[in-house]
Amino acid sequence: MATRLRFVQRYLAAAVEDDLRDKMVFLGGPRQVGKTTLALSLLDAEDSRHPAYLNWDDPLVRPDLTRGKLPPGQALLVLDEVHKFPRWRNLVKGLYDREGGNVSFLVTGSARLDHYRKGGDSLQGRYHYHRLHPFSLNELVGTPATASDVDALMQFGGFPEPLFAGSTRTWRRWQRERLARVVYEDLRDLESVRDIGLVELLVNALPERVGAPLSVRNLSEDLGVAHATVARWLAILEALYVCFRIPPLGAPRIRAVKKEAKLYLWDWSETPGRGERFENLVACQLLKYCHHVEDTEGYGMELRFIRDTDRREVDFVVLQDGVPLFAVECKSGEKSPGRAIDYFRRRTAIADFYQVHLGERDYVSEGTRVLPFRTFCAELGMP
Repeated sequence: MATRLRFVQRYLAAAVEDDLRDKMVFLGGPRQVGKTTLALSLLDAEDSRHPAYLNWDDPLVRPDLTRGKLPPGQALLVLDEVHKFPRWRNLVKGLYDREGGNVSFLVTGSARLDHYRKGGDSLQGRYHYHRLHPFSLNELVGTPATASDVDALMQFGGFPEPLFAGSTRTWRRWQRERLARVVYEDLRDLESVRDIGLVELLVNALPERVGAPLSVRNLSEDLGVAHATVARWLAILEALYVCFRIPPLGAPRIRAVKKEAKLYLWDWSETPGRGERFENLVACQLLKYCHHVEDTEGYGMELRFIRDTDRREVDFVVLQDGVPLFAVECKSGEKSPGRAIDYFRRRTAIADFYQVHLGERDYVSEGTRVLPFRTFCAELGMP
Protein backbone atom coordinates (compact mmCIF):
# COMPACT_ATOMS: atom_id res chain seq x y z
CA MET A 1 0.00 0.00 0.00
CA ALA A 2 2.82 2.45 0.82
CA THR A 3 4.05 2.46 -2.79
CA ARG A 4 0.59 2.88 -4.23
CA LEU A 5 -0.19 5.90 -2.03
CA ARG A 6 2.54 8.05 -3.53
CA PHE A 7 0.68 8.26 -6.84
CA VAL A 8 -2.78 9.10 -5.51
CA GLN A 9 -4.10 12.38 -6.91
CA ARG A 10 -5.47 14.55 -4.13
CA TYR A 11 -9.23 14.97 -4.04
CA LEU A 12 -9.06 18.78 -4.37
CA ALA A 13 -6.89 18.88 -7.48
CA ALA A 14 -9.70 19.17 -10.04
CA ALA A 15 -11.70 21.70 -8.00
CA VAL A 16 -8.65 23.91 -7.42
CA GLU A 17 -7.69 23.75 -11.09
CA ASP A 18 -11.22 24.71 -12.11
CA ASP A 19 -11.39 27.66 -9.68
CA LEU A 20 -8.03 28.98 -10.88
CA ARG A 21 -9.64 29.81 -14.22
CA ASP A 22 -11.44 32.85 -12.84
CA LYS A 23 -9.92 33.74 -9.44
CA MET A 24 -6.99 33.19 -7.15
CA VAL A 25 -7.17 30.11 -4.96
CA PHE A 26 -6.11 30.05 -1.32
CA LEU A 27 -5.24 26.55 -0.15
CA GLY A 28 -5.15 26.06 3.61
CA GLY A 29 -4.91 23.09 5.92
CA PRO A 30 -2.70 21.48 8.55
CA ARG A 31 1.05 21.47 8.38
CA GLN A 32 2.40 18.48 6.40
CA VAL A 33 -1.00 17.55 4.94
CA GLY A 34 0.27 17.76 1.35
CA LYS A 35 -0.47 21.33 0.19
CA THR A 36 2.90 21.82 -1.49
CA THR A 37 2.68 18.44 -3.20
CA LEU A 38 -0.77 19.30 -4.55
CA ALA A 39 0.47 22.68 -5.78
CA LEU A 40 3.47 21.13 -7.52
CA SER A 41 1.22 18.56 -9.18
CA LEU A 42 -0.75 21.42 -10.77
CA LEU A 43 2.54 22.78 -12.10
CA ASP A 44 3.41 19.28 -13.36
CA ALA A 45 6.61 19.67 -11.34
CA GLU A 46 8.57 16.95 -9.59
CA ASP A 47 10.04 19.20 -6.90
CA SER A 48 10.12 22.76 -5.57
CA ARG A 49 12.85 23.90 -7.98
CA HIS A 50 10.20 24.73 -10.59
CA PRO A 51 10.45 28.47 -11.44
CA ALA A 52 6.72 29.00 -10.84
CA TYR A 53 6.97 27.76 -7.24
CA LEU A 54 7.78 30.83 -5.13
CA ASN A 55 8.40 30.10 -1.46
CA TRP A 56 8.65 33.12 0.83
CA ASP A 57 11.17 31.24 2.99
CA ASP A 58 13.61 31.15 0.05
CA PRO A 59 15.95 34.18 0.47
CA LEU A 60 16.38 34.37 -3.31
CA VAL A 61 12.63 34.56 -3.91
CA ARG A 62 11.67 37.08 -1.23
CA PRO A 63 13.32 40.23 -2.69
CA ASP A 64 11.82 39.64 -6.13
CA LEU A 65 8.34 39.16 -4.69
CA THR A 66 8.46 42.34 -2.61
CA ARG A 67 9.48 44.25 -5.76
CA GLY A 68 6.67 42.63 -7.74
CA LYS A 69 9.11 40.79 -10.00
CA LEU A 70 7.64 37.51 -11.24
CA PRO A 71 9.17 34.74 -13.39
CA PRO A 72 8.15 35.24 -17.03
CA GLY A 73 6.19 32.84 -19.18
CA GLN A 74 4.34 31.04 -16.35
CA ALA A 75 0.57 30.51 -16.60
CA LEU A 76 0.31 29.51 -12.91
CA LEU A 77 2.32 30.84 -9.98
CA VAL A 78 2.36 29.21 -6.54
CA LEU A 79 2.98 31.60 -3.65
CA ASP A 80 3.90 29.47 -0.63
CA GLU A 81 4.14 30.87 2.92
CA VAL A 82 3.78 34.42 1.58
CA HIS A 83 1.50 35.23 4.53
CA LYS A 84 4.63 35.45 6.68
CA PHE A 85 5.12 38.88 5.11
CA PRO A 86 3.28 41.44 7.31
CA ARG A 87 1.74 43.22 4.30
CA TRP A 88 1.09 40.07 2.30
CA ARG A 89 -2.52 40.91 1.49
CA ASN A 90 -1.61 44.15 -0.24
CA LEU A 91 1.26 42.41 -2.01
CA VAL A 92 -0.94 39.60 -3.35
CA LYS A 93 -3.72 42.04 -4.24
CA GLY A 94 -1.30 44.16 -6.26
CA LEU A 95 0.14 41.16 -8.10
CA TYR A 96 -3.30 39.79 -8.91
CA ASP A 97 -4.73 43.13 -10.04
CA ARG A 98 -1.69 43.64 -12.28
CA GLU A 99 -1.27 40.13 -13.67
CA GLY A 100 -4.58 38.37 -13.03
CA GLY A 101 -5.64 38.44 -16.65
CA ASN A 102 -2.56 36.52 -17.75
CA VAL A 103 -1.44 34.53 -14.70
CA SER A 104 -3.28 32.33 -12.20
CA PHE A 105 -2.23 32.50 -8.55
CA LEU A 106 -2.35 29.67 -6.02
CA VAL A 107 -1.57 30.85 -2.47
CA THR A 108 -0.77 28.09 0.02
CA GLY A 109 -0.28 28.12 3.76
CA SER A 110 -1.40 26.63 7.03
CA ALA A 111 -2.74 28.25 10.19
CA ARG A 112 -1.79 31.82 9.54
CA LEU A 113 -3.26 31.90 6.04
CA ASP A 114 -6.67 30.90 7.40
CA HIS A 115 -6.29 33.11 10.48
CA TYR A 116 -5.13 36.26 8.71
CA ARG A 117 -7.44 36.01 5.72
CA LYS A 118 -10.29 36.59 8.20
CA GLY A 119 -8.68 39.77 9.48
CA GLY A 120 -9.37 42.02 6.51
CA ASP A 121 -11.31 42.33 3.29
CA SER A 122 -8.73 43.82 0.91
CA LEU A 123 -8.82 40.56 -1.07
CA GLN A 124 -12.57 40.04 -0.88
CA GLY A 125 -14.02 38.74 -4.13
CA ARG A 126 -10.63 37.90 -5.61
CA TYR A 127 -10.17 34.33 -4.40
CA HIS A 128 -11.76 30.98 -3.65
CA TYR A 129 -10.71 29.20 -0.46
CA HIS A 130 -10.16 25.44 -0.11
CA ARG A 131 -9.18 23.41 2.96
CA LEU A 132 -7.04 20.35 2.33
CA HIS A 133 -7.65 17.47 4.73
CA PRO A 134 -5.61 14.35 5.49
CA PHE A 135 -6.17 11.25 3.39
CA SER A 136 -9.52 9.52 3.89
CA LEU A 137 -10.58 6.05 2.87
CA ASN A 138 -12.02 6.83 -0.58
CA GLU A 139 -9.14 9.12 -1.48
CA LEU A 140 -6.64 6.55 -0.30
CA VAL A 141 -7.79 3.49 -2.20
CA GLY A 142 -11.05 4.34 -3.94
CA THR A 143 -13.68 1.64 -3.86
CA PRO A 144 -14.02 -1.10 -2.93
CA ALA A 145 -11.90 -0.59 0.18
CA THR A 146 -10.99 -3.47 2.46
CA ALA A 147 -10.81 -3.92 6.21
CA SER A 148 -7.01 -3.75 6.01
CA ASP A 149 -7.28 -0.31 4.35
CA VAL A 150 -9.33 0.93 7.31
CA ASP A 151 -6.82 -0.61 9.72
CA ALA A 152 -3.97 1.30 8.03
CA LEU A 153 -5.82 4.59 8.45
CA MET A 154 -6.68 3.76 12.04
CA GLN A 155 -3.09 2.94 12.89
CA PHE A 156 -1.10 5.61 11.05
CA GLY A 157 -3.61 8.43 10.55
CA GLY A 158 -4.20 10.33 7.31
CA PHE A 159 -1.10 12.52 7.08
CA PRO A 160 1.02 11.46 4.08
CA GLU A 161 4.43 10.88 5.67
CA PRO A 162 3.54 8.30 8.35
CA LEU A 163 0.79 6.80 6.20
CA PHE A 164 3.06 6.33 3.20
CA ALA A 165 5.81 4.84 5.34
CA GLY A 166 3.51 2.33 7.01
CA SER A 167 6.03 2.07 9.85
CA THR A 168 5.25 2.34 13.55
CA ARG A 169 8.73 3.73 14.18
CA THR A 170 8.29 6.43 11.54
CA TRP A 171 4.84 7.25 12.94
CA ARG A 172 6.20 7.69 16.49
CA ARG A 173 9.04 9.94 15.38
CA TRP A 174 6.76 11.99 13.12
CA GLN A 175 4.30 12.51 15.97
CA ARG A 176 7.00 13.91 18.27
CA GLU A 177 8.48 16.15 15.60
CA ARG A 178 5.08 17.46 14.54
CA LEU A 179 4.16 18.37 18.12
CA ALA A 180 7.42 20.26 18.55
CA ARG A 181 6.94 22.20 15.32
CA VAL A 182 3.34 23.11 16.05
CA VAL A 183 3.89 24.17 19.67
CA TYR A 184 7.32 25.76 19.45
CA GLU A 185 7.22 27.24 15.94
CA ASP A 186 3.69 27.69 14.58
CA LEU A 187 2.15 28.78 17.86
CA ARG A 188 4.76 31.45 18.49
CA ASP A 189 4.32 32.74 14.95
CA LEU A 190 0.55 32.95 15.29
CA GLU A 191 0.13 34.34 18.81
CA SER A 192 2.14 35.72 21.69
CA VAL A 193 2.04 32.96 24.31
CA ARG A 194 4.43 33.00 27.25
CA ASP A 195 3.59 29.67 28.90
CA ILE A 196 4.59 27.38 26.03
CA GLY A 197 5.24 24.52 28.44
CA LEU A 198 1.66 24.67 29.73
CA VAL A 199 0.31 24.71 26.19
CA GLU A 200 2.30 21.54 25.54
CA LEU A 201 0.69 19.97 28.62
CA LEU A 202 -2.71 20.99 27.24
CA VAL A 203 -1.92 19.36 23.89
CA ASN A 204 -0.88 16.17 25.67
CA ALA A 205 -4.12 16.17 27.69
CA LEU A 206 -6.43 16.38 24.67
CA PRO A 207 -6.26 12.79 23.32
CA GLU A 208 -7.84 11.41 26.50
CA ARG A 209 -10.80 13.76 26.04
CA VAL A 210 -11.67 12.86 22.44
CA GLY A 211 -15.35 12.17 21.81
CA ALA A 212 -16.60 13.64 25.08
CA PRO A 213 -18.07 17.07 25.82
CA LEU A 214 -15.03 19.19 26.63
CA SER A 215 -15.08 21.03 29.95
CA VAL A 216 -12.82 24.08 29.74
CA ARG A 217 -13.31 24.56 33.48
CA ASN A 218 -11.90 21.10 34.23
CA LEU A 219 -8.93 21.74 31.97
CA SER A 220 -8.26 25.08 33.64
CA GLU A 221 -8.32 23.42 37.06
CA ASP A 222 -5.99 20.63 35.92
CA LEU A 223 -3.50 23.10 34.45
CA GLY A 224 -3.87 25.72 37.18
CA VAL A 225 -4.64 28.38 34.57
CA ALA A 226 -7.53 30.82 34.24
CA HIS A 227 -10.60 29.66 32.31
CA ALA A 228 -10.24 32.47 29.76
CA THR A 229 -6.61 31.53 29.15
CA VAL A 230 -7.39 27.88 28.42
CA ALA A 231 -10.27 28.94 26.15
CA ARG A 232 -7.86 31.16 24.22
CA TRP A 233 -5.27 28.39 23.95
CA LEU A 234 -7.89 25.97 22.62
CA ALA A 235 -8.91 28.50 19.98
CA ILE A 236 -5.26 28.83 18.94
CA LEU A 237 -4.86 25.03 18.73
CA GLU A 238 -7.95 24.90 16.53
CA ALA A 239 -6.42 27.57 14.27
CA LEU A 240 -3.26 25.44 14.13
CA TYR A 241 -5.28 22.40 13.03
CA VAL A 242 -4.39 20.41 16.13
CA CYS A 243 -7.99 19.85 17.18
CA PHE A 244 -11.55 20.86 16.37
CA ARG A 245 -14.77 21.00 18.35
CA ILE A 246 -18.32 20.33 17.22
CA PRO A 247 -21.26 21.95 19.01
CA PRO A 248 -24.49 20.25 20.11
CA LEU A 249 -27.64 20.44 18.00
CA GLY A 250 -30.64 21.98 19.66
CA ALA A 251 -34.13 20.78 18.77
CA PRO A 252 -37.51 21.98 20.03
CA ARG A 253 -38.75 18.59 21.24
CA ILE A 254 -35.69 17.49 23.19
CA ARG A 255 -33.93 18.87 26.26
CA ALA A 256 -30.65 19.26 24.43
CA VAL A 257 -27.39 20.22 26.06
CA LYS A 258 -26.36 23.61 24.75
CA LYS A 259 -22.87 24.51 25.96
CA GLU A 260 -20.07 21.98 25.92
CA ALA A 261 -18.80 20.97 22.48
CA LYS A 262 -17.15 17.63 21.70
CA LEU A 263 -13.45 17.54 20.94
CA TYR A 264 -11.62 15.69 18.15
CA LEU A 265 -8.07 15.68 16.77
CA TRP A 266 -7.04 16.29 13.16
CA ASP A 267 -4.62 13.40 13.57
CA TRP A 268 -6.92 10.67 14.86
CA SER A 269 -3.99 8.25 15.27
CA GLU A 270 -3.10 10.12 18.48
CA THR A 271 -6.35 8.97 20.09
CA PRO A 272 -5.95 6.06 22.55
CA GLY A 273 -8.59 3.33 22.57
CA ARG A 274 -9.95 1.62 19.47
CA GLY A 275 -13.51 2.88 19.89
CA GLU A 276 -12.50 6.49 20.52
CA ARG A 277 -10.03 6.43 17.64
CA PHE A 278 -12.68 5.09 15.29
CA GLU A 279 -15.09 7.83 16.36
CA ASN A 280 -12.36 10.43 15.75
CA LEU A 281 -11.72 8.96 12.28
CA VAL A 282 -15.43 9.24 11.44
CA ALA A 283 -15.50 12.81 12.77
CA CYS A 284 -12.60 13.75 10.49
CA GLN A 285 -14.28 12.11 7.50
CA LEU A 286 -17.52 13.99 8.09
CA LEU A 287 -15.70 17.30 8.64
CA LYS A 288 -13.82 16.72 5.38
CA TYR A 289 -17.15 16.10 3.64
CA CYS A 290 -18.63 19.31 5.10
CA HIS A 291 -15.64 21.46 4.18
CA HIS A 292 -15.48 20.01 0.67
CA VAL A 293 -19.16 20.70 -0.03
CA GLU A 294 -18.90 24.18 1.47
CA ASP A 295 -15.72 25.13 -0.39
CA THR A 296 -16.75 23.71 -3.78
CA GLU A 297 -20.55 24.13 -3.83
CA GLY A 298 -21.09 27.13 -1.55
CA TYR A 299 -23.58 25.54 0.85
CA GLY A 300 -23.38 26.34 4.54
CA MET A 301 -22.32 23.04 6.12
CA GLU A 302 -22.21 22.17 9.81
CA LEU A 303 -21.12 19.14 11.80
CA ARG A 304 -22.85 18.70 15.15
CA PHE A 305 -23.93 16.06 17.65
CA ILE A 306 -27.12 15.40 19.62
CA ARG A 307 -27.13 14.94 23.36
CA ASP A 308 -29.92 15.59 25.84
CA THR A 309 -29.92 16.18 29.57
CA ASP A 310 -30.70 12.49 30.16
CA ARG A 311 -27.39 11.59 28.42
CA ARG A 312 -28.98 10.11 25.29
CA GLU A 313 -26.64 10.83 22.41
CA VAL A 314 -26.01 10.32 18.70
CA ASP A 315 -22.43 11.05 17.70
CA PHE A 316 -22.85 13.23 14.60
CA VAL A 317 -25.39 15.19 12.59
CA VAL A 318 -24.54 16.80 9.23
CA LEU A 319 -26.51 19.94 8.34
CA GLN A 320 -26.78 21.84 5.06
CA ASP A 321 -27.96 25.44 5.28
CA GLY A 322 -29.34 24.66 8.72
CA VAL A 323 -31.32 21.57 7.63
CA PRO A 324 -30.23 18.17 9.01
CA LEU A 325 -29.23 15.78 6.21
CA PHE A 326 -28.33 12.67 8.18
CA ALA A 327 -27.05 11.43 11.53
CA VAL A 328 -24.24 8.96 12.22
CA GLU A 329 -23.57 6.80 15.26
CA CYS A 330 -20.22 4.98 15.64
CA LYS A 331 -19.76 1.50 17.07
CA SER A 332 -16.58 -0.51 16.80
CA GLY A 333 -18.67 -3.72 16.79
CA GLU A 334 -21.72 -4.80 14.78
CA LYS A 335 -24.24 -3.97 17.49
CA SER A 336 -27.91 -3.22 16.94
CA PRO A 337 -28.85 0.47 17.07
CA GLY A 338 -29.25 1.88 20.55
CA ARG A 339 -32.44 3.35 21.95
CA ALA A 340 -31.13 6.90 21.56
CA ILE A 341 -31.40 6.70 17.78
CA ASP A 342 -35.08 5.76 17.90
CA TYR A 343 -35.73 8.46 20.51
CA PHE A 344 -34.15 11.21 18.40
CA ARG A 345 -35.74 9.95 15.19
CA ARG A 346 -39.18 10.52 16.73
CA ARG A 347 -38.32 13.97 18.09
CA THR A 348 -36.20 15.60 15.40
CA ALA A 349 -36.41 16.37 11.70
CA ILE A 350 -33.50 14.06 10.87
CA ALA A 351 -34.69 11.61 8.24
CA ASP A 352 -31.70 9.28 7.82
CA PHE A 353 -29.79 7.59 10.61
CA TYR A 354 -26.69 5.45 10.04
CA GLN A 355 -24.73 3.33 12.46
CA VAL A 356 -21.23 2.63 11.15
CA HIS A 357 -18.88 -0.02 12.45
CA LEU A 358 -15.60 -1.80 11.74
CA GLY A 359 -17.16 -5.16 10.96
CA GLU A 360 -18.78 -6.72 7.89
CA ARG A 361 -22.54 -6.84 8.46
CA ASP A 362 -24.84 -4.53 6.48
CA TYR A 363 -28.51 -4.53 7.50
CA VAL A 364 -31.45 -2.32 8.47
CA SER A 365 -32.83 -2.38 11.99
CA GLU A 366 -35.93 -0.37 12.92
CA GLY A 367 -35.28 2.17 10.17
CA THR A 368 -31.55 2.59 10.87
CA ARG A 369 -28.96 1.43 8.36
CA VAL A 370 -26.21 -0.48 10.14
CA LEU A 371 -23.20 -0.85 7.84
CA PRO A 372 -19.41 -1.03 7.62
CA PHE A 373 -17.64 2.32 7.66
CA ARG A 374 -16.04 1.65 4.27
CA THR A 375 -19.47 0.97 2.72
CA PHE A 376 -20.82 4.17 4.24
CA CYS A 377 -17.96 6.20 2.71
CA ALA A 378 -18.41 4.61 -0.71
CA GLU A 379 -22.20 4.97 -0.94
CA LEU A 380 -22.35 8.57 0.28
CA GLY A 381 -19.52 9.62 -2.04
CA MET A 382 -17.23 10.88 0.69
CA PRO A 383 -14.14 12.74 -0.62
